[in-house]
Amino acid sequence: MNQEIPNPQLQLAFDFVEQTNTNLFLTGKAGTGKTTFLRNLKIISPKRMIVVAPTGVAAINAGGVTIHSFFQMHFGPHIPEQTSQQHNYSPGDSQKSAFDRSQRFNREKINIMKSLDLLVIDEISMVRADLLDAIDEVLRRFKDRYKPFGGVQLLMIGDLQQLAPVAKDEEWELLRPYYDTIFFFGSRALQKTHFTTIELKHIYRQSDDVFIRLLNKVRENNIDNQSLEDLNKRYIPGFNPGNDEGYITLTTHNYQSQAINEKKLKELQNSKHIFTAEVEGEFPEYSYPTDFELILKVGAQVMFVKNDISRDKLFYNGKIGKITMIDDDVIFVKCDGDYDVIPVIPAEWTNNKYTINEETKEITETPVGSFKQYPLKLAWAITIHKSQGLTFEKAIIDANAAFAHGQVYVALSRCKTFEGMVLSSPIAQVSIKSDTSVKGFSTEAELNQPGEQELTASRIAYQQTLLLELLDFSVIQRRFYQCQKLIKENASVLLPALAESFMAMHNALTTELIGVSDKFKPQIGQFLSTDPMIEGYEALQERIKKASAYFAEKTDQNICKVLQNLDIETDNKAIRKVLKESFENLYQEAFVKTACFKACMSGFTVKNYLAAKAIAAIEKIQLKPEAKPKANFVAGGKTDSGLLQEIKNWRASMAEEEDLPIYMVLPQKTMYDLVEMLPVTMKELKEIKGFGKKKVMKYGPELIGIIRNYLKVSHLDKIEADLSEPDTELPDEYLIERPKHVKGQTQQLSFEMFKQGKTIAEIAAERSLSGTTIETHLARYVASGELDIAQFVTPEKLELITAYFLEAGSASLTEAKTALGEDVSYGEIRMVLGHMNQSKSELPPKYML
Repeated sequence: MNQEIPNPQLQLAFDFVEQTNTNLFLTGKAGTGKTTFLRNLKIISPKRMIVVAPTGVAAINAGGVTIHSFFQMHFGPHIPEQTSQQHNYSPGDSQKSAFDRSQRFNREKINIMKSLDLLVIDEISMVRADLLDAIDEVLRRFKDRYKPFGGVQLLMIGDLQQLAPVAKDEEWELLRPYYDTIFFFGSRALQKTHFTTIELKHIYRQSDDVFIRLLNKVRENNIDNQSLEDLNKRYIPGFNPGNDEGYITLTTHNYQSQAINEKKLKELQNSKHIFTAEVEGEFPEYSYPTDFELILKVGAQVMFVKNDISRDKLFYNGKIGKITMIDDDVIFVKCDGDYDVIPVIPAEWTNNKYTINEETKEITETPVGSFKQYPLKLAWAITIHKSQGLTFEKAIIDANAAFAHGQVYVALSRCKTFEGMVLSSPIAQVSIKSDTSVKGFSTEAELNQPGEQELTASRIAYQQTLLLELLDFSVIQRRFYQCQKLIKENASVLLPALAESFMAMHNALTTELIGVSDKFKPQIGQFLSTDPMIEGYEALQERIKKASAYFAEKTDQNICKVLQNLDIETDNKAIRKVLKESFENLYQEAFVKTACFKACMSGFTVKNYLAAKAIAAIEKIQLKPEAKPKANFVAGGKTDSGLLQEIKNWRASMAEEEDLPIYMVLPQKTMYDLVEMLPVTMKELKEIKGFGKKKVMKYGPELIGIIRNYLKVSHLDKIEADLSEPDTELPDEYLIERPKHVKGQTQQLSFEMFKQGKTIAEIAAERSLSGTTIETHLARYVASGELDIAQFVTPEKLELITAYFLEAGSASLTEAKTALGEDVSYGEIRMVLGHMNQSKSELPPKYML
């Protein structure tokens, strides 16, 4: 690490980022190596990070993405009172919030945020306080909603004395009631955190102590008359350098630099060459590093806008030169002080997005677009704003019209030497603009620079925080209570077994997990009082290994496995969806917790803990939407899962036939009441909630018949007296042991009406029965041979359906219908089953009539 970052301050900054969770503001004068630090950090750091910046060009230069694109923010002001509502995230708020827009986030971006350790914000001086609070809201939504920025560590890089955030007057009027300053340190969320500032002192860009002293006075708005006089010694009235001298003019406004470049280019007598960029995929125009249509001439002064990535390192971003020749696809540029010309060919910039590597589960940068163009732009002039981060050997500075905080300092500090700087107009005291809130913040930060002692304390606090987080079940407990509350509120449409399962889970959670954890934490405290550094404490590590093995098993067994096997059986789709989402949230927390414990079974380290937590957080979690029937309901001391399934099959069949939702045929709760109460007469059926007069008449005969048959086959002793004499309203074809040649009155009536030439639909309408009931009646006469199967089913379908049941053996009507497809109706299946009754030796016992 020391080879990569030799500067002690840079090393301290790196250690704070790597070994703690402290939010860090890395600042320093222009040329102190902030950009180099970020470049090295991206290569070295094992933390899962993304890099964002406030502008497109800054994002491309930092190798990241813009804040607005990643977090999908609007460009208007973010009003905290209207959008957060103390982080309840109400979608009905009048002002669209960051959370509202997060609905458009794809799953991959959500996973990135869920697994994020470190958020790097480059050029933080240009980030407004309200934008930082908007970031806080989104991260809370997808990480930990109870911690600022969701618990993600922030690394903010920039210089507050350089370019400031932009807020129009009308925007600041909206924000003024909520913020004392528009600068990032005014963020409400940031003020709730402990963040430290490290200021880099060593300047690499300039080596002249006198010039550095002058720059510092401008930076701090502390310039005296003598210093201003010294600075204005570089004012040279009417300075007009030759084209070969390589000066670039820095202007305050874009139109000024554009006019200078166009005028200078027009003065050249050589023919112009137009080079059009190649843009592929996603690469927004505001991020173009140079002109899409680059117009150049031999003799034009140009600036390189990219570092040479080859081994020769012939040019760097900001290097000035002159075009000596344009030959086919090569532009030759001669730079002052270089012996050889530089052959320039098109370079490529990529616009990246962050993705999750499916194999390693790491956050990776994936190119989504490219911009290919010669890495040059006209450079007789450039705006001060666009010069930020660049270094010039020779520059003419026109800062008399400076209008923003830090603008003069940025312009002056671009110059490598005092002698290489020329002022086109004197610098006036009024042009050096500074913000009093920035000065106060910077002064306080200067007085509270951290050192090794603070680093050690932060390391200890970080390790202990993570260990206590590992042993903390409060988030799981909150998720559990949310689930339990939903179950209680919707008990009328849910199985009692669901509440019973959660009661058992509650007992295990409070005793085997929370209870044991509460006893273990004081033991941890005793160890830490001896040696507070966890990672190297062997005795403590042994206790952590054993505890992790215990908690991993108990969390998985008592929560994860229970949730995997829970049924959400209800006809209310909305309730099922809400419950499923709530269960999955609980499962997600328990799954992550289990993964963290498993990672610590070989000892606790920050690196392994964070990696396990991040990978588990992005695992695809989906519990089964609706469980398979289980033996959950008991009636008369006997398990009635078979009867439950038979009624469910009947309900599905009826819903299919009548083209109705299943709950319109028989509500979920009513269906389970049938299994629980086992009505065998019309009178008993009418007592069950959900059965009105019409429904009793329409479905009663079939349901009572199903229940009576089930009780006879199962030999259940449910009120023998009720079964001794048939219900006068019950069709006798539902009785298994009916006397031979005796047909029930209702069945006989259907048969006679059919023989009279009436269709099944007509009979059902006239008798106020379902078509399914009439088909069941007639199937009996097909079974007895009194009706010909050919009247109902074609020979081809007869063969198809018969073959299916002979091969499948025992299968429900619903399974048969699914297997046979849309061309076969439930009625045809029933008729074939009736026909197969004529040869009972071939028919599975389930279908014997």
